[in-house]
Amino acid sequence: MDDLSVVIAGAAGEGIQVVGEVLAQTVSAHGYAVFAWQEYESRIRGGHSRFALRIGEVPRNAALERADLLLALNPGAAQQYRPLLGDGGLLLSPEGEGEAEGAVAIPFAELAQEAAGKKLYANSVAVGALVAALGMDREVLYRVLERRFREKGEEVSEANRKAAEAGYREATERCGERCPWKLGGAEGRYYLADGHRAVALGAVRAGCRFLSAYPMSPSTSIITFLAKEQERLGVFVEQAEDELAAINMAVGASYAGARSLTATSGGGFALMGEGVSLAGMTETPVVIVLAQRPGPATGLPTRTAQGDLLFAVHAGHGEFPKAVLAPSDPVDAFHQTVRAFDLADRFQVPVVLLTDQFLAESLFSVEDFELGRSEPELHLADPGEIEEYRRYRLTEGGVSPRLYPGQSEHLVGADSDEHDEWGHITEDLEGTAVPMMEKRLSKLAGLRAALRPPEADGVEEAEHVLVGWGSSRGAVREAVELLRAEGVAAGSLHFTDLWPLPEYRFPEGKRYWAVEGNATGQLARLLRSEYAVVFQGRVGRCDGLPLTAETIRRQIDV
Repeated sequence: MDDLSVVIAGAAGEGIQVVGEVLAQTVSAHGYAVFAWQEYESRIRGGHSRFALRIGEVPRNAALERADLLLALNPGAAQQYRPLLGDGGLLLSPEGEGEAEGAVAIPFAELAQEAAGKKLYANSVAVGALVAALGMDREVLYRVLERRFREKGEEVSEANRKAAEAGYREATERCGERCPWKLGGAEGRYYLADGHRAVALGAVRAGCRFLSAYPMSPSTSIITFLAKEQERLGVFVEQAEDELAAINMAVGASYAGARSLTATSGGGFALMGEGVSLAGMTETPVVIVLAQRPGPATGLPTRTAQGDLLFAVHAGHGEFPKAVLAPSDPVDAFHQTVRAFDLADRFQVPVVLLTDQFLAESLFSVEDFELGRSEPELHLADPGEIEEYRRYRLTEGGVSPRLYPGQSEHLVGADSDEHDEWGHITEDLEGTAVPMMEKRLSKLAGLRAALRPPEADGVEEAEHVLVGWGSSRGAVREAVELLRAEGVAAGSLHFTDLWPLPEYRFPEGKRYWAVEGNATGQLARLLRSEYAVVFQGRVGRCDGLPLTAETIRRQIDV
């Protein structure tokens, strides 16, 4: 069995996320690799949403467009998503959809009422029907349900099990030969992880002890996870009154000696601009997660995009160094978060970590989370080796010795105005202001040298090279596979380190295609300006849905 696509569709408030997560955990417990992503509207109830799972024996962490099995919780969802079904696909939907070819009617709510006493348990009926349709072991499902609802008490847990059993029986009787799948078990052992939980754990690994943020989708999952686990993980979490306060609190905490983090989305990052500059002027390390969603303004608040790249690169007034990184999956998110803290600390600059709704909320199958690969690096100075402390001492490379207040007898000054080496405000334009600006900007050379070139896949042999960044890596790699299957010599370049762009020379004689989840080709513009690379064309998507291999392939004219 390989590359099976299951789509669960319904309205906001119908609980498709619960159905999807329970099914994902059940499939994973059978030893299969699962990738799950979701789209949903920004409303409390109604509209159309889907939770899509991709199942196989090896991890393929990218979205598919088709559905082999579609479970629709209401007739409207069935109508909306039925075009996704390919030949041989099957629709499971409530009674009323009929027993037409390729469809099986399962009365979820009625079965829930009969089996568990409440229609509320219709979702467990639905997941039981899915497990039966996929030929999986229902006992595995029952264990997953027991773990999920254990905290709600034995009565609730048992009601969910009864409902799931009813759905399983009903689907078993009605599916017959129309359900050809037999997911009896595989040998894989995978963890299910999402990008933002990996960011949060990476921050803890890096030694982060303070998070201040104002909730804004899709960054909120970092805040809620760390708030829930703050005592266990040793992170102080503060919900600020707005994003300007959030970043200033994070800068203040870092000045006081605590590694600190703030997280937001596009609109919130717009408010943080002044704080980003404050970190640049005071040379205070801080890590900012910018979780992208389509804009401008409120845009499509629950959907995905790669539309804030240039915004992150140019954020803040004035001229000062900063770094921008964009991880691609949860493992990468963990390690890049540790690295973001280390870069911020080493060069005393703000570092922006670009995520997006797709990375934040999708579930990835992870084989091995090598925590030990990322050891945090601290770059505080030793006060015992300093006779006269100057916070902003002019140094080769621009990085001054950093102490925090109260660490020693040395006085630690800071000023958001231009200042001298001790941190005292100055109007000495030529003698102090210019050398200070040059000192700060001189960090760029060291920062650039610390950043990594793009990850190359088959570039030397390729005629066509797809160039992407961030969470689109899986889709780009699959698009390359599609091209190669057609006999096209294709390869890919994937950028994680986006600013300052690392030293890299694009091989000559290739046709480069920029692949991005935005409308204007922001990476292409950045690469043209820094590397003078010429692109054959550009692949873009800006409808709030993730890039897929099929989307990319359709837009490449070869």
